[in-house]
Amino acid sequence: MAWDRNQLAARAAQELKDGMYVNLGIGIPTLVANYIPKGVSVTLQSENGMLGIGPFPTEDQVDADLINAGKQTISELPHSAYFDSAQSFAMIRGGKIAMAILGAMEVSEKGDLANWMIPGKLVKGMGGAMDLVAGVKRVVVVMDHANKHGVSKVLHECTLPLTGRAVVDRIITNLGVLDVVPGGLKIVELADGVSEAELRAATEATLVN
Repeated sequence: MAWDRNQLAARAAQELKDGMYVNLGIGIPTLVANYIPKGVSVTLQSENGMLGIGPFPTEDQVDADLINAGKQTISELPHSAYFDSAQSFAMIRGGKIAMAILGAMEVSEKGDLANWMIPGKLVKGMGGAMDLVAGVKRVVVVMDHANKHGVSKVLHECTLPLTGRAVVDRIITNLGVLDVVPGGLKIVELADGVSEAELRAATEATLVN
């Protein structure tokens, strides 16, 4: 057994601490908004110009004018604030965001991140990824451990164009949780029903004790 998308998002939500300002990337990270632990107050930031993002709306709550950076409809909260993207990126670049939870195509054992393009594929732009990994205090990656061909996405060296070098602090995959430490990656937690041997077999990167 491995964690599914919602279980991954719920596990990533455990990284949230009271009072944090947090940016959620496109894909699985956006689901984290639905799993914020009870008693924890965080403010979610979107680089297209919003502070205070609520959970995904039900069908009767959808407002087509309220979207996140991934073009998904979102809900607002009583304390939500809106501003232009220049102000939003000033927050990110100025180190005002405590953590970014991002998706990835590849992560290396050194904490290098590749999550913005695949050569030869249509790319509309890098979005806020490069600014986020350079400006926030902590970067947590949430992704599947292997690609659709079963090849590890947790590597010695990334093969895709990098978003940032040595920027990732923690990797949460469907098989478990890994921290970037000197010399490689350290296993912090295993997904329910996943053994350490299974995680090691699925990982190309160096795992240290």
